[in-house]
Amino acid sequence: MEHGIFTTVLIQPIYNAFIFLISIIPGHSAGFAIILLTLLIRLIFYPTFSQAMKTQWGMRRIEGQMEEIKEKYKDNTALRGEKTMALMKANNVRPFASFAALLIQLPVFIALYIVFIREGFPEIVQNLLYSFTPVPDMVGIVFLGILDLTHNHNIALAVIVAAAQYVQSRVSQGGTPPPAANIKPEKAQMMAMQKNMLLYFIPLLMASVAYSLPAAAGLYLLTNAFASLVQDILVRRKLEENATAVKTV
Repeated sequence: MEHGIFTTVLIQPIYNAFIFLISIIPGHSAGFAIILLTLLIRLIFYPTFSQAMKTQWGMRRIEGQMEEIKEKYKDNTALRGEKTMALMKANNVRPFASFAALLIQLPVFIALYIVFIREGFPEIVQNLLYSFTPVPDMVGIVFLGILDLTHNHNIALAVIVAAAQYVQSRVSQGGTPPPAANIKPEKAQMMAMQKNMLLYFIPLLMASVAYSLPAAAGLYLLTNAFASLVQDILVRRKLEENATAVKTV
């Protein structure tokens, strides 16, 4: 069976890493394999995820200057764009960093979807395996003896995923600098509404996904939320240390 480029470049490597982890984990637990795979990907792409968090911080820090540029060059779109990009570059803000972080997470999620829904896990898809990937003689699909990774509509898991995502979003948004003093009141109000919408909408969306799909997807989302929380705290601490160092110079 021939594979498309998406399967060959993204899905197949992730799937083989997943099966390899299952083969070396005691008890061949698919649950622990999902956790390890998620953490390994977060570790490998730590710089990308960190840059996305720094961009969120940086955008808030320069939003006052961006408003000034927008007002000053409102009749010159080309110059406004040039000045905006120069400001972002000077402050090491990369607007596409968050998009890149999202693109990294999607293949993992899609791979889990293919494995647990389309291919009927725990059956191993032989035509996706590399010749050197060890095949476990069994696969543990009941995580910690209570969570069947192949079943959906798990209310408890959905609630836990929502709670973890809420905490992560709360910490992430609470760590960004306050709005600049020269932001117009109507814009500040709109930003506050957007912040609150994301604070509650994202957890509800993740809960819906975790409830609708097999529990494996929920376990991935839960692990990813905790990893994001830890990384956000580490990045924010580093940024605050740098900001303090600049002020004392």
